[in-house]
Parts: sequence; C-alpha cells; structure tokens
Amino acid sequence: MEFTLNKAEQTYCLNIARDAIQCKLNNFLIPPLSDLYPNLQKVQGIFVTLTLAGRLRGCIGNIIGQHPLHIGIQKMALQAAFHDPRFIPLSVNEFNNIHIEISVLSPLFDINYKDVVLGKHGLLITYNYSSGVFLPQVPIEQNWSETEYLEGLCNKAGLPKKSYLNEDCKLQAFTAFVFGDDK
Repeated sequence: MEFTLNKAEQTYCLNIARDAIQCKLNNFLIPPLSDLYPNLQKVQGIFVTLTLAGRLRGCIGNIIGQHPLHIGIQKMALQAAFHDPRFIPLSVNEFNNIHIEISVLSPLFDINYKDVVLGKHGLLITYNYSSGVFLPQVPIEQNWSETEYLEGLCNKAGLPKKSYLNEDCKLQAFTAFVFGDDK
C-alpha cells in the first residue's frame, strides 16, 4: 500500500518546514515538535525541495529514513534553505516567495532500467564509490525520455552516460508521496 498523508497532515508538515526556516532567518529558537499525528512518527526517507519563481533554490534529503517524518522534515527544510552547497543561504527577502515541496519516499527496491516508469520511479544508481539520485518528478520537470533520465542520473553520479547498462552498476528505485504549498 502506498504511503499517503491527509490534508491536515500535509499542512502540518509544510508548516513545520516553513516555521523552521522562518525561525532560523529571524534567529529565534526552533520550537519543539508535537506528536500530533501518529502517521508522522513513521521513519521514511524524505526530501525537501525549495523553489523560487519556478527555479530550484535548495533540495536536501535522505533516501533512507533517519528520523520520524516530522523531525526529518524540519531538519531537511533547514538543510535545503541554508546548507545546500549549490546555493548561498536563503535570505529573508526570498523567504516570502519560496515554494516548499516535500517528498516522502518508499523503501528502495532493485529495478531493471527497462522497467523504469517516468514520473513514478525515483532512482538511485551506485557503481564503485559513485552514486546519484533523482526524485520521481525530475524527469517530468525536465521533459526527459527514459534514456535521458538514466543518462542524466549517470551524469549526476559522475559516471559515463551509459553506465546504467553495466551489470555491475546497481540501479534501485523508490516511489514518493509528493505535496507542496500553494505559494
């Protein structure tokens, strides 16, 4: 059965992320979280993605869960806003226009590259000491074909673009329950 959150749980999660970022920007203490929703006690992989005017502004997460969801969301929101090495830390001016998207991941499973479904499967490729990951929404946002998705994943991992064809290369997939705010 696929993981889902109801609207109240989604709103709570988005508020956790937004409140944590706002507290950090204003140098306030981040308040402790309540155990209001039992569904958020589950330990699952999560990613928090921040966009500004439709462009990526930060994306950090864990493929394998390390904390209950509500705690992981708070931690990853702060990481995405202030510690994504691709961007300078989020500013107060940017905060008011930031869009937050949360992806709750299923457990990883092995997959053959021929079975990858665009928009459904996020992918993790591992070969020797290199790895790369894409969330399921990436190939849709980039308007990629299956081949472009797999080659882009190899590129992200620093591998030759056809590495996914190598039988020593490990390809794993996951699905994601994705939701965001309306900003």
